Amino acid sequence: MVRPMLVAALAATTTALSIGRREASQGDLFVIELGPGETQVVTEEEKWALKNEGKTFIDITNHPNLASSASVKSAAKAAAVAYPSSMTQADTVNDLISKLSKDNLEKELTTFSEFYNRYYQSTYGKQASDWLLSEVQSIIEASGATGASAEPFTHSWTQNSIIATIPGKSESKIIVGAHLDSINGRNRSGRAPGADDDGSGSITILEAMRVLLTDPEIAAGEGANTLEFHWYSGEEAGLLGSADIFDSYASSNAVVKAMLQQDMTGYGDNPMGVITDRVDSDLTAFIRKVIDAYTTVGYVDTQCGYGCSDHSSATAAGYPSSFVIEADMDLTSPYIHTDGDTLDHVNYDHVLEHSKLVVGYAYELTFADL
Repeated sequence: MVRPMLVAALAATTTALSIGRREASQGDLFVIELGPGETQVVTEEEKWALKNEGKTFIDITNHPNLASSASVKSAAKAAAVAYPSSMTQADTVNDLISKLSKDNLEKELTTFSEFYNRYYQSTYGKQASDWLLSEVQSIIEASGATGASAEPFTHSWTQNSIIATIPGKSESKIIVGAHLDSINGRNRSGRAPGADDDGSGSITILEAMRVLLTDPEIAAGEGANTLEFHWYSGEEAGLLGSADIFDSYASSNAVVKAMLQQDMTGYGDNPMGVITDRVDSDLTAFIRKVIDAYTTVGYVDTQCGYGCSDHSSATAAGYPSSFVIEADMDLTSPYIHTDGDTLDHVNYDHVLEHSKLVVGYAYELTFADL
């Protein structure tokens, strides 16, 4: 049962928002936002109870700037980015898509889901983020890409996020994201393979990055914009890792022209689900065109809730974001957040379609004048 809003919630919220970053401990209180202006102060256990009830939220305890009521957003927010009206890089993108490997997807996802869990406060979670970082770094090293790098983004908890950067001619960022943590809702320290949620999205963008780096112009830094790949820690606990990253970007006036989230890409064979809430409508319209041009499964529009995945952190920081999931929300995997989110429920053909989407999105916008 969710505890009602505390007495004198406004005062409590104000106090909690000023709390510095720290590890969760027994008795800590957290401020979560479940909708515009809908904040609640909860304990750690109450936060997870809401999660298990299917509620989506952003933990804004350490990030008052991400609250919907915050008056200050990124000064570098892209004002009305004009996305391409059509695909301009089709020949190159189709050539790159032909290099995507379903075998690679299966091999990498098998290893990633073999960690006992990827819970963001566990040693297994740290081992998983370390392994993934080494895979990302190996791909970059093998590509010989000029100036490309991958670094851990550390947090106050055990597991790191990862940011891979492929420089372009400007510092304006085109971002692709996924979350690398997993959760067992019944037992947070228990087995949580997270094959679909979000192992599939993490490996979707890893394979797309590998293929994009085979392009000589990308590798030479000839893109108009800088391309970044993000793997976020702590998504399941309230978008913690992406909140840290996008709040830091906003604070440093980083320019983000577009962000695409890939969270759950492997279940079923239904049309992709294009999320329409808490996203940038112009970017989402462009994403629909990318799906039509470069994939074969089609899409449906669907909604996922206020803080359902890491794109919501980008939106909260004032940046244009989008999110494409494996299907209409009513048709997504029923196995997530359990020990049953296993490889036998993953359709690698569907994961491959999402990798095609990422390659198309990333290449088109990396070379676009935005």
